[in-house]
Amino acid sequence: MNHFSDHASEIAMKWDLTTFWGHGSMVIWFHRIICVILGMAIIIAAAVFDPKTTADPAASKEDRAKEDLSRYEYASMGKIRWKAHFVRPQDNLERMFGEDWIAVARFNRIDRRHVYPGMTIKIPENMEDIRDYTPLPATYEKAREHSRYLLLNITEQWIGAYEYGSLAFSMPAATGIEGHLTPTGLFRVGAYHRRHTSSLYKTYKGDAQYPMDYAILFHVDKEKVSYWIHARDLPGRPASHGCVGVFDEAMQHRVYGVPDKPVLEDAKKLYAWVIGDLLYAEDDGTQKPLPAGPPVEIIGKLPTRLPQAPR
Repeated sequence: MNHFSDHASEIAMKWDLTTFWGHGSMVIWFHRIICVILGMAIIIAAAVFDPKTTADPAASKEDRAKEDLSRYEYASMGKIRWKAHFVRPQDNLERMFGEDWIAVARFNRIDRRHVYPGMTIKIPENMEDIRDYTPLPATYEKAREHSRYLLLNITEQWIGAYEYGSLAFSMPAATGIEGHLTPTGLFRVGAYHRRHTSSLYKTYKGDAQYPMDYAILFHVDKEKVSYWIHARDLPGRPASHGCVGVFDEAMQHRVYGVPDKPVLEDAKKLYAWVIGDLLYAEDDGTQKPLPAGPPVEIIGKLPTRLPQAPR
């Protein structure tokens, strides 16, 4: 009798456990079905009520500047076939272009820190077309009588160093924005300061004055506002309060911690060329006058920004 009772109890226990686990499995599957239905409902609602969230890639909503560099029009690109590329989270210049990343950065007038997901850059269809790209003329008649002569074309956002009329080298630049335009005309370098900093503006973190390494003073206006050529961020468009900025990844590494291995050092190259090898070797980093500095000619107006992407 006890044996029969124990056997009956064992059967009852097994039935209870089976019922319990079967019920649990049903709950899990029911939960999964509900999640799938809710997920499909959300996707359909997004497509119907906010189609942009499921449309093709566009400028990131978090990007308030809506950076689309394909909208900036430069005459020098007229004969170069290029396409607009939307930057994805996995993209960076080195990964996309290998050793040609420098040429692409210069072509876009942008530094690596400013290439981020949600923006659009220009990519040449044939990389060979931009490896020696410069919008400035190889010879410039006004510079023929000068051992050093700087020409800045605001429309092209580009500056060139001429030696007796021949272009020695050139580089992209970021000039003043609307309301804070870079002055045009003929000026002359009057001072240099390797460790210059802004007295008005701070870094985006707000914890330090904005660095203006390798600064070259070319103009002081009637209101005593000074205009310099110096190291700065290059976002691919006019961006300053009147000064002229050129590449310097070493400064960005020091201030922002990126890039890991600085490569672009246009500011240093231009600075050394302007003041000469002798002064550069003796430079102690303080601001000093530069008697008979080279002329600085600034021409053009801000580049055209199209109301929408051209292609």
